[in-house]
Amino acid sequence: MGIIDKYILKQYLKTFFGMILLFMPIGIIVDVSEKINRILESKVPFEEVAVYYLHFTIYFANLLFPLLLFLSTIWFTSKLANKSEIIAILSSGISFNRFLRPYFIGATIICLFAFVMGILVVPKSSKSFNDFRYEYLTRNKTARENTNVYREIKPNEFLYVSNFNFDSKVGFNFAYEVFDEHNKLLKKITASRINYNEKDSTYTLKHYERRDVGEFEDKLTSRMQMDTIFDFTFEELAPVVYKAETLSLWELNDFIEQERMRGNAKVNNYLMVKYKKFSAPISVFILTLIAVSVSSMKRRGGMGVNLAIGIAIAFTFVFFDKVFGTISESSDFSPMIAVWTSNILFGILAVYLMQKAKR
Repeated sequence: MGIIDKYILKQYLKTFFGMILLFMPIGIIVDVSEKINRILESKVPFEEVAVYYLHFTIYFANLLFPLLLFLSTIWFTSKLANKSEIIAILSSGISFNRFLRPYFIGATIICLFAFVMGILVVPKSSKSFNDFRYEYLTRNKTARENTNVYREIKPNEFLYVSNFNFDSKVGFNFAYEVFDEHNKLLKKITASRINYNEKDSTYTLKHYERRDVGEFEDKLTSRMQMDTIFDFTFEELAPVVYKAETLSLWELNDFIEQERMRGNAKVNNYLMVKYKKFSAPISVFILTLIAVSVSSMKRRGGMGVNLAIGIAIAFTFVFFDKVFGTISESSDFSPMIAVWTSNILFGILAVYLMQKAKR
């Protein structure tokens, strides 16, 4: 690796991590200013708040790192262009492809680092961040509430709950059905309300009714209240929406397979979380190529023009990512296509801009 390679690689990594160190404190300050009243009202111990903001930093750094890398690359490459350093490098006989080599070495380092963080560290931070946020900082509990839960918990065993709240551990309009191998109903239990008792892992059913289907007649049992045990766990009954974000890659694969077998309607959401663990690191290469291609030319107006173009591209990238993600979550649109579409479209744009920059 030559002197120029080392110089560009050093600037690439230094500017990126400097951008993170610059933006994360700003993010923390903004978040504190918004949440300080609720933190004080909840009387959360300082130690828990400090741990929350540690996980907040990891969570949002992982979320924003492709865009921060994109802007930081535009920033320092524009500085090189304004000082005519890029012109000098290319005039010395180095091709544009060769000029890109230290950028891609740096992108590979960050890609591997982001991937390892995404499958091992970020899930733990996501769990701590979301648990704290929904317990102390937000009044909107929808992410910890499941509606119209219909699940096959075991072969030929199904349950339904119209609404189940993760915090209160209470569900409504509960039904539990068992069928034989010929899809004939064997048993059905219904209740207007089901409550999970965390102390002894039992369930309390209000307005309990049970129907055992016999060969000639059915047996009916009803009670105002019934304490019982089921084979399914509380987590199986009502996993929170952000559950997938809190799992490592291997745990997530098992969780998705389990939820697919149980007929969970949110499987597409979980698949998107999985695919983003791969697509986000890969986007580092695409955004780096776009950033270099856009900012390697010396423009009238200087760095400001390059940053304006970069910000417009960054917002367009986020827009496409969100649009296709929303479509997949609310329809049968393939999660893999939804996640990778932005990378494919902007990969094509990156190649076009690179060819234009060469000329």
